[in-house]
Amino acid sequence: MMIVELIDGDDFRAQLTTLGIDIPENADPDTCAQIAAEAHRKQEIPELPALAGKLMDQKDILLPSVRHAIERFLPLG
Repeated sequence: MMIVELIDGDDFRAQLTTLGIDIPENADPDTCAQIAAEAHRKQEIPELPALAGKLMDQKDILLPSVRHAIERFLPLG
């Protein structure tokens, strides 16, 4: 049996912080996406749309809460 690691809110937050976006540790996916979108509006983060697109391509392992947050707030690349 194969065990698949799902992309949850903590994984989403961690990937955003690797882009230099400051997100509180207890932030839910919507808050993470909102903070990332605001940071992108203030100073373009070229990697953000690519990350959002990459995550959306992983629909089989992306939790719905993260998918909805990306769809609502982030630019896709």
